Amino acid sequence: MIPLLTAVIPSRAADAAHDAAHETAARFRHGAYSVPCPECHVPAGVLCLARRNIHAARRDAYRQNPTTTGLVPLLVGRAR
Repeated sequence: MIPLLTAVIPSRAADAAHDAAHETAARFRHGAYSVPCPECHVPAGVLCLARRNIHAARRDAYRQNPTTTGLVPLLVGRAR
C-alpha cells in the first residue's frame, strides 16, 4: 500500500511515512523484523542495511518459523 501512496503522492511526507512504517515494525519486531537477517547480519529488531527493504532471506527465515502472538494469547488458538 505504501508504494501506491508514493506513486500517487510523491512527496517527502510519503517518504517519511514509509520510513516510519519500517522503523515501527523493526522496533516492535513485527513480521520479518522478528528474526535476524542472514544477508546483512543485523540482529532481530534492527532495520536491514538496505533502505526501505527487507532482504528476501530474512523474509524466508521468518516464514519458516512464524510466531503468532495476540492481545490475549490465552484466548488465541495455537496454529501448531
